[in-house]
Amino acid sequence: MSAGRSAPVGEGSAPVDGRRSAPVGERRLVPRWRGVPGSLRAAVRGAFRHAAVELRIQLFSWNVLGWLLFPALGLFVLHFLRGTEVMGSEVSLAQLGIPGVLAMALISGGMMGVAGQLLAEREDGTLLRAKAIPNGVLSHLMGNMIVYTGISLGPVLGMLVIAAPFFDGVTPTDARGWLTFVGVSLLGLLATLPIGALFGAVLRGPMMLAWASLVIYGSMAISGIFYPLSALPEWLQVIGRLLPTYWLGLGLRSALLPPEAAALEAGGSWHPVATVLVLGGWTVAGVVLAPVALRRMARRQSGSQVAAARQRVIAKGY
Repeated sequence: MSAGRSAPVGEGSAPVDGRRSAPVGERRLVPRWRGVPGSLRAAVRGAFRHAAVELRIQLFSWNVLGWLLFPALGLFVLHFLRGTEVMGSEVSLAQLGIPGVLAMALISGGMMGVAGQLLAEREDGTLLRAKAIPNGVLSHLMGNMIVYTGISLGPVLGMLVIAAPFFDGVTPTDARGWLTFVGVSLLGLLATLPIGALFGAVLRGPMMLAWASLVIYGSMAISGIFYPLSALPEWLQVIGRLLPTYWLGLGLRSALLPPEAAALEAGGSWHPVATVLVLGGWTVAGVVLAPVALRRMARRQSGSQVAAARQRVIAKGY
């Protein structure tokens, strides 16, 4: 073979980097979806970069006070209920209420936070720009999930540390209790954050989000996160057991309260297996549905809609 003649492609050639290129017949065997994992990895890396920047901004802003305000008010009220027993047991209303306050902080900070964030980003054009990037909407959704996981879990851990000196029997007593507390909190966030993303994708404006907030807080009231579900009417117990809020509150109570408090629950048990299964089911459903809803919403977005939303904010203030 002469020096100026290159080797036939079918025989293989040696590129500059030293790797032998595949013959034509072998190249046809390479699956066309080979680049998908790489694009997914890029989406995940983008999500973590987004989360790192956003968390740094949030942690050094006045928003921190807002995260701590409502849980702190809840602890202040419960401080005066330390001597009130629940249903004739040795568990005080304050002990039972602290896991409820923490569950409410996780749900409101996570679910409502991500819903409001996506709604605002839909109207300011952020999602319109994200859909112009391959896997941009998916990466942006994952980034928001990471951000609101940190925003929700951090204050809850802080409130638990603050409550420990003032309330007896409301902190985990061993490593297993702490592992249960962190695991249930993370699983509860994974189950509820996609629901918030769905709200952010389907709701049409801030006023609809306000009505959705009332529905979410109403679901917390009937799901027994502040009081034993067994004290509610039977038909409300059935509805409460279908909601992730009940299982999140039950899991937190199992991690924070003494073992004898399980007698107050339905069936006299913490139901740990059912807690994992139900929250895991809500997580799978949300992870499947939320990206689909967000992509459909992003496809419907246009520059004219963003401009109309901006004019509405200028005219009405919301």
